[in-house]
Amino acid sequence: MPALKPAYLIHGDDHGAIAERRAGLRALAESEPDGSVELLEGDSGTPEHLALALAAMTLAIGRRVILVEGVERWREAEVEKHLTPAMSEMPPETTVGLFAREEGRSKAPAALHAAVKRAGGQIVAQSSVKPWELAAWARKEAVRMGLELDTAAAKALVEQVGARQQRLLRELEKLSIEGEAPPAPAQSSAAGPRRVTAEEIEERAAHSTELKAFALADSLVGGDLPGATRSYLRLRQQGERLSGLTYLMAQRLRDALAVAVQLRAGRSAAEIRRGLRMPPRAAERFLADVARSDPERLRQALCALAQLELDSRGGPELLMSRTPLNGLEEDTRALTALEAITR
Repeated sequence: MPALKPAYLIHGDDHGAIAERRAGLRALAESEPDGSVELLEGDSGTPEHLALALAAMTLAIGRRVILVEGVERWREAEVEKHLTPAMSEMPPETTVGLFAREEGRSKAPAALHAAVKRAGGQIVAQSSVKPWELAAWARKEAVRMGLELDTAAAKALVEQVGARQQRLLRELEKLSIEGEAPPAPAQSSAAGPRRVTAEEIEERAAHSTELKAFALADSLVGGDLPGATRSYLRLRQQGERLSGLTYLMAQRLRDALAVAVQLRAGRSAAEIRRGLRMPPRAAERFLADVARSDPERLRQALCALAQLELDSRGGPELLMSRTPLNGLEEDTRALTALEAITR
């Protein structure tokens, strides 16, 4: 069993890979005899709380592992004031796992990188592949799964499924599993990789997240909580970021509110339908859902999404202005907001 280091900083914009690293570190820690695992997140996931946890006495006789979420929101000054001194002399048999799901300006501070290095820890960057490199990356991953994608098939996969690596991997895994078949008695076991064409990609691979996210938003417009919950969980399982989903949901709800106001003002549904940029059947369903919705409910739904974005993205200086949901885990906050929106 590999020995655990005093500290780990796992950071980057590949959130799915970071989640896998976190699960692996936790599993390794729990496999150690008499080991203990603690989780700091939300209001407790701050440099000050981690410093206090490191200074606290513990009765555990095995290795103590402390996992900390959300360190991409930490500030340099807070790390230098509270955590740098605490990590300069790490307690024996203690490991700290720090996880930063970075995006835009939200990044693990440089002071945290320095503190982990001084503690003899390990820093791992989990970065997404650049958009123009995704097709080549998908071809390499396909080979690992016993598939062969030519350039056209790889490009079709990226165009249809989207740019998230975790989602692309899931689709390749599905293609690999669905293509498996018991070999014929005379068939050689040394058969080469299964070739996947662009046509098969178009027929079988999942379509882009934007379409699925709009389906989620349409469930919110129609007040369909079970449908919204199923769509949200599927998207999150694919590795989608809450910030991106919130943006697309808000976009659809703003469109719905604009249509609802026009309907209340007496504009005909046929005239509005002609101005919608969506397929005819989708436009009909969208208009039907909006017609059953009260404009005020849609306004409140947009407010709920704005508050969800604040709770998910705001820095420590905004903690006092957040809702009571702020201390909850990210998906719990989102599902609670979906419930409020569909009432």
